[in-house]
Amino acid sequence: MISRRNIRVKVMQTLYTIDAAEDQKDKAKKLLDKHLEQSRQLFVYLLHFITRVARYAEQDSHNRLSKHLPTQQDLNVNIKIAGNELMWKILEDPSFQKACSDIKPQQWDNSSLIRKTYLQLAEAPVYKEYIALQERNKKSEKNILEYIFTDLMLASDDFTSEIEDIFIHWDDDAEMMSQLVLNFLQKPAQCNFQDMIGAEKRKFANDLLDAVINKEAYCMELIKPKLKNWDAERIAVLDMILMRMGVCEFLYFETIPTKVTINEYIDLAKAYSTPQSGHFVNGILDNIHKDLLAQDKLHKTSYKKP
Repeated sequence: MISRRNIRVKVMQTLYTIDAAEDQKDKAKKLLDKHLEQSRQLFVYLLHFITRVARYAEQDSHNRLSKHLPTQQDLNVNIKIAGNELMWKILEDPSFQKACSDIKPQQWDNSSLIRKTYLQLAEAPVYKEYIALQERNKKSEKNILEYIFTDLMLASDDFTSEIEDIFIHWDDDAEMMSQLVLNFLQKPAQCNFQDMIGAEKRKFANDLLDAVINKEAYCMELIKPKLKNWDAERIAVLDMILMRMGVCEFLYFETIPTKVTINEYIDLAKAYSTPQSGHFVNGILDNIHKDLLAQDKLHKTSYKKP
């Protein structure tokens, strides 16, 4: 479920952390696992919050019926969304249940924020159209949950502020999480909440991390001559990390085309580093790639070979 780009972000975060604390290099794999686990927890929490908002319709109905003098409107609260078929497919998924049992996302619940989000939903024209439909269909069930996520959760300063306090990597993971949640709502049956990466991609993550750490000296031999008038010590740390990652993919990952590698690290530089970083990383990696081709050194062998 997690893509190679997502994995590159996690490896980048790990390398950035150990760059700031050299004594952490021997703990790099554990740190990478921690970053991946934090992403899993965040993903589960986002889905949990969506379901809590949808199910609040029942609580709202109960609260209104409990009034001393309920109005006709209070007596006729539509709780259709509490039976949303996609939501219940998520809630009844054994893998999701196991993840919730392990992670306990309810520990981060903010009942006031859940209530506020539901009340915003109840006033939205898209919600009124949803509850007006007599039948249930997959498209409308999915669309209303997507609306809760994109238009009420991600668009809310209150929600993003709350989630930033809980998950310190939210700024780095927000785009990835948006993609993951929307993909999941589109195809919920394809997710294993116990292993969101899979053996092949986990191997890619570990091998990429190992290669960048163990081949740092050789990568810098290739990078430094291309810096020209740039002082390597003054280049953004993330730019240097991304270039080392790109060079390692050139040399040691045979299933990844070099064009894909360059495009991926341009995008990551634009998203996570300085405004000029995309152009800078592109120029350096492209020049190194051309040199490796000209010198017949682009054979993509294992980084573990001497």
